[in-house]
Amino acid sequence: MWPLYALGAVAVVPLLCACFIKNKAVKGILSGISFSGFLLLSFLSSAFIMPNYVGAPGYWLPFVLCGAVYTAFILLAWKPFTAKICLIAVLSVVGAAVLLAAVFIAPAAYRSSIAQAGEEINLSRYMPFGNYWYVDGVLTHHESLVTNLNGESTLKLAGELPRLDGATALYPLYSAFVRATYPEPTPNLDIPEYSPYGDFRQDDYGETYLAVCSKTSGAFENLIDGYADIIFLMGVSDEQRAMAEERGLELILTPIGREAFVFFVNSRNSASNLSIDDIRRIYSGEVDNWREVGGSNSSIRAYQRPDESGSQTMLKQIMGDTPLVPAPTEDIHTTMMGMYKRVADYKNYRNSLGYSFLYYIRDMIGENKVKFLSIDGIAPTQENIASGAYPFANDFFAITVHSGGEYLNPERAENIDRLLMWIKSPQGQYLVERTGYVPISQ
Repeated sequence: MWPLYALGAVAVVPLLCACFIKNKAVKGILSGISFSGFLLLSFLSSAFIMPNYVGAPGYWLPFVLCGAVYTAFILLAWKPFTAKICLIAVLSVVGAAVLLAAVFIAPAAYRSSIAQAGEEINLSRYMPFGNYWYVDGVLTHHESLVTNLNGESTLKLAGELPRLDGATALYPLYSAFVRATYPEPTPNLDIPEYSPYGDFRQDDYGETYLAVCSKTSGAFENLIDGYADIIFLMGVSDEQRAMAEERGLELILTPIGREAFVFFVNSRNSASNLSIDDIRRIYSGEVDNWREVGGSNSSIRAYQRPDESGSQTMLKQIMGDTPLVPAPTEDIHTTMMGMYKRVADYKNYRNSLGYSFLYYIRDMIGENKVKFLSIDGIAPTQENIASGAYPFANDFFAITVHSGGEYLNPERAENIDRLLMWIKSPQGQYLVERTGYVPISQ
């Protein structure tokens, strides 16, 4: 941004000086320098600022606004009319510029500053064995947020270690599995084998990574391409099943815990409950006002996620045979954090509705700016999830894949089976519960 600030100074300062100089030749030179500055400022603002705030329809705004400001300064500097007429002209030009900015730029800039759709949880805090960085020249260990076992693990893996991947909301859990069963690395700054942001497909370091988080769609692609051995997801979409079948692959879904899929609103929204039928009518477009489902008289802005996301897969399952109305592009959030931010922080959107998984919002974000809705009068509490009373309580899975009855990486088959068995054992289920999920045994 500093080049724009510099051009702004080049544009304004010469004309300010011209207002106090009587020599017409010098005043003309200063006016010319200022004109060049305003022209360049208009081009750069149109190219780099407007696309982010207003879009293509607003490319003309910098030229109009800079022209208005330049005209106002020229009138003040050269005084071609009487003082009264010049003052009226300057006020009119400045007023028009302010009005344009208020009508076109301010609302768009406000919306852009609030959305924050690209933000996501910092998963480095959940790395299995913590992080290392220097403090006052000393390599210092910073502990992980993942849950520890309450004793020595009955499984310690060695040799060919399974490579793990999964959904964001499940990373703290399978990171805890790694901490309990995988060898601890030598202290270093990077710990590349346990970085959640690693890439199995990376040429230089891909083979060194052991536990990454590529999110739902990326993890599934890594599984069927043989880059990951076990992935942890809330479920598998019909499209993903079809992808596996086209390759002749058999998906094996091992239930390892239960989690609630929740709908939430801004904490200031008066709504507190929706029925399953209400949700279907809202997301099919039949209902568009909270008054029709027990809330106040305000429109419903129902956000959605991309088709390949785990939460969108859950929404489609809830909709059943009811068609899901396509959402406007600006209402589709690529991250769960993006949806949360819109519902929690957007002051003008107390009417918004979002959805996610309970653990992600309650434990990973840990804020109380949203309100979880009861479904058919049943709240998403741990007790209701465990008992099955909450209607959107579902198993989540450790997913593997077979081709011709074998794993895609048969050299790791023994450790894959051992790890899956351990996850279902009391120690594995202890980590499921302590992390914040409901054990499958309940």
